Amino acid sequence: MTSRQRVLCALEFRRPDRVPLDFWASEGFYRKLHAATGLDPDTFLDEQDVDLRYIPGPRYIGPPLSSPLPGCDLDLWGVPRRAVDVQLPGGRETYREVAAHPLADARTPRDIEAYPHWPDPDWFDYSAIADQCQTARRKDRVVVFMGDRLNRVAQLKPAMYLRGIERIFLDLIESPDIADTLFSRLRRFYRHYLDRVLTAARGGIDIVLTGDDFGAQNGPLLSPALWRRHLREGFQEYMHIIHRHGARAMHHTCGMVTPLVEDLKNAGLDILQSLQPEAMSADFPVLKRAHARSLAFHGGISIQQTMPRGSPSDVREEVRRRIETLAPGGGYILCTAHNIQADCPVENALALLRAGRELTLRTTPE
Repeated sequence: MTSRQRVLCALEFRRPDRVPLDFWASEGFYRKLHAATGLDPDTFLDEQDVDLRYIPGPRYIGPPLSSPLPGCDLDLWGVPRRAVDVQLPGGRETYREVAAHPLADARTPRDIEAYPHWPDPDWFDYSAIADQCQTARRKDRVVVFMGDRLNRVAQLKPAMYLRGIERIFLDLIESPDIADTLFSRLRRFYRHYLDRVLTAARGGIDIVLTGDDFGAQNGPLLSPALWRRHLREGFQEYMHIIHRHGARAMHHTCGMVTPLVEDLKNAGLDILQSLQPEAMSADFPVLKRAHARSLAFHGGISIQQTMPRGSPSDVREEVRRRIETLAPGGGYILCTAHNIQADCPVENALALLRAGRELTLRTTPE
C-alpha cells in the first residue's frame, strides 16, 4: 500500500498492511536529530516512511506584530509573548510564553467587541497552499493542515491567551455573556480563515487538525454540560466546514477527556488526538470498544515518560500495547501524544518508528 492508501484504509475502519505512522517533534528535537544523523526533517520522514505530511499553510502578510513590552512580540491575537530558552537533558528548547492577557480587565461583552487587535483573514496569503498539497501528494502522502502552534483552529485555547486561564473558566460560571462573546469573536475569524484555507487547497487537504485543550491530566477542564453550552456550536461549525470541503477532522486535546469523547464524535469529529497515556490509558480499551467503527484515534505514546526516560525496548513495548489495543479493525494512527522534545534520545525516536513498521503486521488482527 502507498501511504495514502494505508491511512485512508485505516480511517475507513479496514485493516491496512500496517498501522499508519505519524511523527511529531519540536524544533529542538529536530536540531538534535540533524546533529546526530545529518538529515533534515523531510528527508528523515521519507527515510522512515512516515505516512502523514503537514503543510505550512497560508503566509502571514498582515500588520507587524510588535509589542510595546520590552523583549516581547505579539501573536496573531495581540497577546504579547516572550521567548524563553529552556535547557533540557540532551538539548535546548525555546518556548513563547504569554507575558500578559490583554482582555483580562474586560468587564462587559462590549469591552470584548471593542478590542482593537481582532485579526482579519485577509492578513494571509493563501496562494501557495495548492502547491504545498501537491508536493506531498506526489509522494503519495496524506496531507494535513493544522496551522502553526499559536494559530490553530480553536476556541478555548485562544480565549485562555486573551483573557487568562483562571478568568475564562470563571467567566463560564460568573459571566457567561462575556465568555460567549469572546468565543463568538474567535469563531468569526476561524470560520472564514478555515474556509479560505480549504478553498485554496482545491481538495488537496485530506485532514484538518484543530486544537483545543479540553483536559487536564486528572480530568476534563470543564464539564460536558459546560462544553455543550459554550463550545459545541463552534466545534460543530468547524467540523461542518472541514467536511464540506471533503476533508476529515482530527482534533488535538491534551489531558483526560473521556467524558467528552461522545460529544466530540456527535459534533462531527473523525479522529481524536492525543490520547495522553498518563491521563487516560486505562480508558483506551473502553474507547476502542465504544467507537470501534465510528471514531479513529491518533497518538497514545508517552512523551512524558517512555520517550525521554525509557529505553528503546521500553518504547517498543509501549508501541506493542497501543497497537494491540487500538489498531484492530483499523481506526488508529500511531504517534506520540504530543511533540517529542529535545530531552528524547534519538535512538528512542528511531525505535518508535521501527516498532511501528515491524510490529503491526504481526499484532493487528482482522
